[in-house]
Amino acid sequence: MRRTENVELTVLCLIHRDGEYLLQNRIKKDWQGFALPGGHVEPGESIVDAVVREMQEETGLTVLNPTLCGIKQFPIENGRYLVFLFRADQFTGEVTSSEEGEMRWVPKETLSDLPTVEDLRELIQVMLDDRLTEFQYVIEDDQWKVI
Repeated sequence: MRRTENVELTVLCLIHRDGEYLLQNRIKKDWQGFALPGGHVEPGESIVDAVVREMQEETGLTVLNPTLCGIKQFPIENGRYLVFLFRADQFTGEVTSSEEGEMRWVPKETLSDLPTVEDLRELIQVMLDDRLTEFQYVIEDDQWKVI
């Protein structure tokens, strides 16, 4: 049995303040709707450095003391896709948008009124509930299932 596998490493961050979440209205066709900002970990880069860099690139903000609050994972061809989930409520800078999409502060009570990516609400639940740490997709009988 192999003890290693191909892994794609990424990060997401829930930036929040006073009952609002900073969300990105994504433009890309593969994952459209309001989503958390994030991106790939570069080779040799630490996971924390990656989330700080990605937030700067996509939101214009420098997050301070991001907290690792979970992992999302799902199978990909020949391996696994891992998303390190962070949250941050301390940051500096001004919000800007990027080529990925428009950044917008969204009151959490209006989240259900927005066209969000499919698993955003469940993902935020994992990120805010300290009893939850993992969000995993598995494929059973050719169907994607959330665990």
